[in-house]
Amino acid sequence: MKFENYMTIEFPSKSSNEAFARAAVAGFAAQMDPTLEELGDIRTAVSEAVTNCIVHAYPDCIGTITLRCKILKNKTLDITIKDKGVGIEDVDLARRPMYTTGGTDRSGMGFTIMESFMTSIVVKSSKGNGTVVRMRRKLQGCK
Repeated sequence: MKFENYMTIEFPSKSSNEAFARAAVAGFAAQMDPTLEELGDIRTAVSEAVTNCIVHAYPDCIGTITLRCKILKNKTLDITIKDKGVGIEDVDLARRPMYTTGGTDRSGMGFTIMESFMTSIVVKSSKGNGTVVRMRRKLQGCK
């Protein structure tokens, strides 16, 4: 699908970069004139995806997270968040509400939250080779 604009950023899997990623995507998406609700939903979904990379992909080390955003011609924001971490052994299981490998302090709701705020989400992962989360949000925008 053709795109009108894009950005790619790469950053270490440090907790402090979760807020940076959320702000970067919000700033990029602003050119699409989203509503405040749409912008909040996008920020939340990005937070969840990046936090998953930090907590699950690189549990014992700092790795690299790649974030790419595209504005598609049909007023859709396409967001891809990629890591080269440990990967997900069973993606279907990981997407179930309340399932977590992050210990008792994790809710296991990350993918569920992403799914509820985005128009679509696709997760591809390979054990030992990382994970790619691709989310899309069709915007209505300000009237």
